[in-house]
Amino acid sequence: MKFDLLRIAGLRCLDEVSVTPSAGINVFVGPNGAGKTSVLEAAYLLSHGRSFRAGSRDVLLKRGSASLSVFAEVKKGDGSVRRLGLGRESGRWQARVDGDAAASLGALVQECAVVCFEPGSHDLIAGASDERRRFLDWGLFHVEHGFVGQWRRYQRALKQRNALLRANNSVDPAQLEPWEAELAASGEGMTTYRRQYLDRLLPHVQSFMTNVLPELGAFSIRYRPGWDEAADLATTLAERRLRDLGRGHTTVGPHRADFTVTFEQAPLREHLSRGQEKLCALACLLGQASLHAEIRGEWPVVCLDDLASELDRTHQEWVVAQLLGRDVQVFVTGTEVPSALAAQPVTMFHVEQGAVTGLL
Repeated sequence: MKFDLLRIAGLRCLDEVSVTPSAGINVFVGPNGAGKTSVLEAAYLLSHGRSFRAGSRDVLLKRGSASLSVFAEVKKGDGSVRRLGLGRESGRWQARVDGDAAASLGALVQECAVVCFEPGSHDLIAGASDERRRFLDWGLFHVEHGFVGQWRRYQRALKQRNALLRANNSVDPAQLEPWEAELAASGEGMTTYRRQYLDRLLPHVQSFMTNVLPELGAFSIRYRPGWDEAADLATTLAERRLRDLGRGHTTVGPHRADFTVTFEQAPLREHLSRGQEKLCALACLLGQASLHAEIRGEWPVVCLDDLASELDRTHQEWVVAQLLGRDVQVFVTGTEVPSALAAQPVTMFHVEQGAVTGLL
């Protein structure tokens, strides 16, 4: 997948910006605060429905602007072109695919694949579990369409069970049972998809991890489904009713799932330095992109935000070497061209005060 055109209006400091990137490596340079990261953020929004930066989607609006829009023409591996859009106006968000309103934000996300390595990427390893669930589920949304249905069924049942738990401290079990049955069926299905995805993902991540963190030894991933599998999910939900009533929400299930990464020489997450967390996250993101390419026949767009600040020269060169040999579109930002790209064929854009200008 590649962007043929990216238009941005009302996003942070960007207004009426139009970018025509090349199919290869695109470098966005400019001073700090100029809007370079926001270009990547726009691409990421179409692929994830949210920013990779902290905060709600409402803070994305340019100060003084009443609306925000991101539009893209995306070329698929088969040569077809899709027109994708995401906008906010009058406090409401709307997604569009080929000019028509999308049935859901997920319908837009499934059409656009972008992975991003940025200053907060270490949260994939060291942050809260919801980061790792989003990582898994985004990958599955793009390669396993059956997962989407299971995920939606689970979210609907979870919302209904939680509403009952909050509304009545003495709720009749008969009211909970139908939603628990739906949670159990869809939750077990989600868990199967996630395990199978991790099994396929592991060798791709390992191939990158061996190069970036060889000193830590053998690498593995352990998945925790969100409940003790000594019992099935339906039984566990029934056993947890009193506790869940007291807390007002469902405390077990795939919405509490997590995975941990371990190394032979660093069995606990706390054993990793911040730099090692970043490299581990980078290998996971590249592994996910590689698996996506294997299954879908095309690489997602790869964004590297502030590459020179996040990685030392050796690892910058390694990342560039990994991407140069593949049919992948890359967006890179920096205050100047990263040294690892100085001798490479790249398309340059200068970003300053919210304006993006192509350079020859």
